[in-house]
Amino acid sequence: MGRIGATEIIIIAVLLIVIFGWKRLPDAARSLGRSARVFKSEVDEMKRDDEARKSTASTETVPGEAIEPPSAVDRSVPTTEGNAVRENTPRTDNQSGPVA
Repeated sequence: MGRIGATEIIIIAVLLIVIFGWKRLPDAARSLGRSARVFKSEVDEMKRDDEARKSTASTETVPGEAIEPPSAVDRSVPTTEGNAVRENTPRTDNQSGPVA
């Protein structure tokens, strides 16, 4: 199963002749070939545009700057300014938790 044999190809060819007619079958095949060629050229053009965009992006990058390490924070004194990142102890004013 899954293989197309000679019988199936003959049946498909007969159906195509019946659907398109003997005289219109070459025109349909030619039109299908043109469509495939246009599709392939569009895909190739999209690939070239993508490669060009990648190459310009790699040449236009900004050189990196050194990042200074953050200054030391005195963690011995808890802050009261409300910045949870710099607090030494976790907050206890959370009302959403279970009641003790």
